[in-house]
Amino acid sequence: MLIFGGVQLLLSFIPDFHDMAWLSVVAAAMSFSYAFIGLGLGLARTIANGTIKGSITGVRMRTPMQKVWRVSQAIGDIAFAYPYSLILLEIQDTLKSPPAENKTMKRASMISILVTTFFYLCCGCLGYAAFGSDAPGNLLTGFGLYGPYWLIDFANACIILHLLGGYQVYSQPIFQFAERLLAERFPDSGFVNGGSYTVRFACLRACRVNPLRVCLRTLYVASTTAVAVALPYFNEVLALLGALSFWPLAIYFPVEMYFIQRNVRRWSARWVVLQTFSVVCLLVSAFALVGSIEGLISKKLG
Repeated sequence: MLIFGGVQLLLSFIPDFHDMAWLSVVAAAMSFSYAFIGLGLGLARTIANGTIKGSITGVRMRTPMQKVWRVSQAIGDIAFAYPYSLILLEIQDTLKSPPAENKTMKRASMISILVTTFFYLCCGCLGYAAFGSDAPGNLLTGFGLYGPYWLIDFANACIILHLLGGYQVYSQPIFQFAERLLAERFPDSGFVNGGSYTVRFACLRACRVNPLRVCLRTLYVASTTAVAVALPYFNEVLALLGALSFWPLAIYFPVEMYFIQRNVRRWSARWVVLQTFSVVCLLVSAFALVGSIEGLISKKLG
């Protein structure tokens, strides 16, 4: 985890989205690679078993309340499965026209949703068919006893590379927002708005370093690494992040922007339907949030 944090610290000094296209491409390629591998291994394991494992009711729990918590955590994980709304506008801002940026982004969003949904459903269904109630949170770990080991190792390496790129893609908007906010808050500060300095390292080219960027991004990466070390619970943390981000960023703000853009009248049929949809999603997010917190506490306390 510390090595991962160290690599992220170096990558975090990429200035902005415009300079990280290569990293995004690498991360996407790695995502396709391990998804195809997981899909293929799940299908092969199911065929080798000669039967489809699992049941319609899912994993059995000791008490009904534990089942409720597990369902809520699963909802949080599903909510995190489509987190690109966090960075949609930032990505659209990097596009060139013509054609219009919003049209390009709309087409790209539709394609990406279809592709990711296909892989989610295939990997999820085939993984459950292969392992049933014993399906692990990380599907690839379930194949550790069966092999081929070189393929599983390669897929795990792809996951690491994908996480390296994914971390940066979702952190860049935070970096830019914080730096812009500090620049507006302290316009006369030389540390904040003093520009960059040239730093020379032995055997390396000279590079430009911004003091605010160094301090802010180092603090951010160090804090997230510390949280990851303290709470190494992948599924529960994803559920928490999904529950926190899903409703405000994927539902509330888009709905409110749609109202303003289309001049939707209050208490009209469309307004009522969309507001009802927003409230239902809020309740679902709250349910997932409570379950994810319970899952983290249960994992931490053992």
